[in-house]
Amino acid sequence: MRKHAQSLAVKRIWKYSPLYLMMLPGLAYLLINNYLPMFGLVIAFKDINFAKGIWGSDWVGFQNFKFLFQTSDAYIITRNTLLYNAAFIVIGLVVAVAFAILLNEIKSKFASRLYQSLIILPFLISMVLVSYLVFSMLSMESGFMNKTILPLLGIDPISWYNEPKYWPIILTLVHTWKGAGYACIIYLAAIIGIDTEYYEAATLDGASKWHQIRLITIPLITPVIIMLTLLQIGRIFYSDFGLFYQVPMNAGALFDTTNVIDTYVFRGLLQLGNIGMSSAAGFYQSLVGFVLVIVSNYVVRKINKENALF
Repeated sequence: MRKHAQSLAVKRIWKYSPLYLMMLPGLAYLLINNYLPMFGLVIAFKDINFAKGIWGSDWVGFQNFKFLFQTSDAYIITRNTLLYNAAFIVIGLVVAVAFAILLNEIKSKFASRLYQSLIILPFLISMVLVSYLVFSMLSMESGFMNKTILPLLGIDPISWYNEPKYWPIILTLVHTWKGAGYACIIYLAAIIGIDTEYYEAATLDGASKWHQIRLITIPLITPVIIMLTLLQIGRIFYSDFGLFYQVPMNAGALFDTTNVIDTYVFRGLLQLGNIGMSSAAGFYQSLVGFVLVIVSNYVVRKINKENALF
């Protein structure tokens, strides 16, 4: 009996061996890129001495975490990180879903492909290039805003890189412009997968386009919306380094509104060169993200079990 079961298992493995071989590169990448680096978490609790190596360096416990929590800037960088990412999640969701619905209404295949390409293009642009595009708009001497737009409105030129109050709006606009296209394509794929019979039946019942969107499209793509939102919540303590460091051109006058955990740690490393502190920040961000995903998924399960990730 045991030999027969083993024989069946071998036959099954041999039958699906091509699929297993195709799966191996992905598993290897997952192991090397996602799991092996987890051993490096020990760096967060050590005073790294390259002469002694990682395992031989002195254990300092939670001393590295004081770099984040015992500084006068801790409140500012935590506030900025949370508020910016919360705004990015909400605004990005609304914009991406809206554009996906609009793209789905385009009947011409050529026009649809053209608009999809145009909307995903900013996502593919390097943040370094984006920073110079923003600079070309906001430069005090030659920027498009100061030289063209503001004179038309009768407003004096603004020194954008010395005025922190404008940057929450600027960074939100840049992030939305650059990132909404990626999520939009995902939502569009979900919308295209909806059976057209739902819309045909709604049209026969006299439902307007708005009612079709509100009662058919949105509910049916809700699982995708929840999945992407939960993933974004898991990274709410992480920030797009290029957005907050390169786009404001590392202007010191803007630190109160552009400094987040990632940029603060980077600037601290430039001054102190302490790898343990950087690792502590990464560990802190990962732990908080993990907890937020678990809590958010728990709330979703309580509301609608079918829409939860796990």
